[in-house]
Amino acid sequence: MKKLLLSVAVLALVGGTASAQSFLDKMKDRAKDAVENNIGNKVEKEVNDMLDGKKSKDKKNKKDRGEAAGWTCPECGTGGNTGKFCNECGAKKPAGGDAASWTCPECGTEGNTGKFCNECGAKKPAGEGAQASQAPKKKAASNYAKSDFVPGDEIIFEDTFEQEKLGEFPSQWDLMEGYAEVGEVDGRKVLSFTDDGFGDVQPLMKDQQRFLPDVFTIEYDVYTETGEDVGEHVLEICFGNPDLENWNGLVGWAPYWFRSGDSGSNLTWEFQKPNGGDNVTGEKDLYMESKDNPQKEGWNHFAWSFNKRALKGYINGVRVVNIPNAKVPSHFWFHHEGAYKFGCISNVRIAKGAVPLYDRLMNDGKIITYAITFDTGKATLKPESMVEINRIAKLMQENPALEFEVQGHCDAQGSDKVNDPLSQKRAEAIVDALVEQGIARARLSAVGKGSHQPIASNSTDEGRARNRRVEFVKK
Repeated sequence: MKKLLLSVAVLALVGGTASAQSFLDKMKDRAKDAVENNIGNKVEKEVNDMLDGKKSKDKKNKKDRGEAAGWTCPECGTGGNTGKFCNECGAKKPAGGDAASWTCPECGTEGNTGKFCNECGAKKPAGEGAQASQAPKKKAASNYAKSDFVPGDEIIFEDTFEQEKLGEFPSQWDLMEGYAEVGEVDGRKVLSFTDDGFGDVQPLMKDQQRFLPDVFTIEYDVYTETGEDVGEHVLEICFGNPDLENWNGLVGWAPYWFRSGDSGSNLTWEFQKPNGGDNVTGEKDLYMESKDNPQKEGWNHFAWSFNKRALKGYINGVRVVNIPNAKVPSHFWFHHEGAYKFGCISNVRIAKGAVPLYDRLMNDGKIITYAITFDTGKATLKPESMVEINRIAKLMQENPALEFEVQGHCDAQGSDKVNDPLSQKRAEAIVDALVEQGIARARLSAVGKGSHQPIASNSTDEGRARNRRVEFVKK
């Protein structure tokens, strides 16, 4: 990639007249009003909290007197209700509300009364005091339960950086400009942008300018942490096509700007339309304290889906970009600038477009998926896995006679002593999740295959990525 293209890409972000630094300044000015509004909201909240102080104190006194026993409102989370309606928001008491409720330690859903969480399907923790003794996690899976993101079926690139050496440049990437190296954030290896945060990197492919099909998905994780001394940054995904004459081959770009000081960020975008004469722009504010903000502290999963002309962007399963007509890109790269302590990307995956599940089942007698993933070395489903699990559940609901053997497969890294039981537990976790979606357990069975049935060579990263899969085999 020529430096000229990189220069145009950066200049294009600011109308082709300003430097990268002025782009940051412009973004700061744009966010100023939003910041002031955010501060105003905080002040208003504090005043309301003061006015509500007596109410909160009364609630605490009731709890201290042992009056908190009762039912937990599924709408607002208020506990200790004893009547037919919630004391706080007026929501009607749910059926079976007298049963002792519990808060899910996995997704944070309150008011559960059965053996499994109503939201994510996690099993009720042992012990009566589970609700009080375990701090709930944020509702990571709930967004994905409603997401329309469909991951691609055929992986063409994947990098978790797990096998890379700290401080070296990652072996599956090409450095276009600036500086980057393998780092570690929150116990995970990442591609880190150091040296004042300036860098342009691209997946290392056989043809650097033509590796995206006309239907594809791109996924990657970004770490977010607030704090006065953490800094700020812009992480931009850029799409290009060398066949385009205008914009020097740029199809479009989407800068994600994060400011740790005011806990705010925004995502902007500008893309060419198919006719080449027009473009579409947009912006999404992402303040941490905003109720409709899908971003959260810690790891955030970004995803892009392109289907011949429609481009969609997601953060943690929530669609934030929806462009019905966009130029077809043939390649992409990441541009980063800004001295942010956690400026990095992780778990990058590029996949070829999705084929309808039923068609795949009819053609192959099974469904192979790479969209169901787990925490490293564990049988804990990642939140984004719920997209595919919900698709499988819907397929089974629409076809009541359909039964599956759920198979977990690993690559050849690690010993059979570890891989075999791990793959079995992962298959069982998927079955449990499907049962929680309303599928009868009798229609499912779980089998861990370990690394004994590879479908690609385990000597390459791409081959190992293909071998790490889940199969739904029709019985």
